[in-house]
Amino acid sequence: MKEFIQDKLLVRTYENRSLMGAEAARQAVDTIQVLLQIKPEVNIIFAAAPSQNEFLQALVLAPVDWSRINAFHMDEYIGLPAEAPQGFGNFLRNALFSKVPFKAVHYLNGNHPDTTAECNRYSALLKEYPVDITCMGIGENGHLAFNDPPVADFDDPVLVKKVQLDEACRQQQVNDGCFKQLSDVPTHAITLTIPALMAAPCIFCMVPGPTKAKAVYNTIHHSIDESVPATILRRHDNAILFIDSLSGSLL
Repeated sequence: MKEFIQDKLLVRTYENRSLMGAEAARQAVDTIQVLLQIKPEVNIIFAAAPSQNEFLQALVLAPVDWSRINAFHMDEYIGLPAEAPQGFGNFLRNALFSKVPFKAVHYLNGNHPDTTAECNRYSALLKEYPVDITCMGIGENGHLAFNDPPVADFDDPVLVKKVQLDEACRQQQVNDGCFKQLSDVPTHAITLTIPALMAAPCIFCMVPGPTKAKAVYNTIHHSIDESVPATILRRHDNAILFIDSLSGSLL
């Protein structure tokens, strides 16, 4: 493992994504254990994406008292069938939420007839259960959750909002094998905003694979602004970026 710091962001590079995921999970579990010694409950936001697979697989096997942890997810498509495997809530249910006994799992509902009401409901939950840890990835266009460059706002006044998805973001879903073609990818989604994600005292960001090399490079070297939303990680006091040799190949 190699590491360096860019501004405030600690970057750790591993030989492959399996090692990266396992080590990220180990460090996340260590943080959870510390928090459980001083808090009755821990609140964690999780990302749903293939980039998180190794991390989530390792997390399921970890010795954690999940009965004291409340889970959230950070984004959801609008308008997908409720049982669609591409739904992020469904992804996380299959990968994590159904495999360990959380105290509570709070799902975003992308099919709510009143999207504004759903955003307000989830915002209220985030205020009731302030986040302790955010486990995230970075999109090919540098997005965090569904905060694509056209809609990302480092000073967003809300915690959850409806967004129109950037075409590069939608194409990534095809590249990841989640959809067969671009026209199948929903055009809108609900997302936690940048301030909601950054509110966590601890952030673990897992970004493996060759398709993320440019995004990783830009996260480290681009000016800190909304044209590369992930650059905001360099302002966080306790964020770790976990990458593998492929995603770090341009550094």
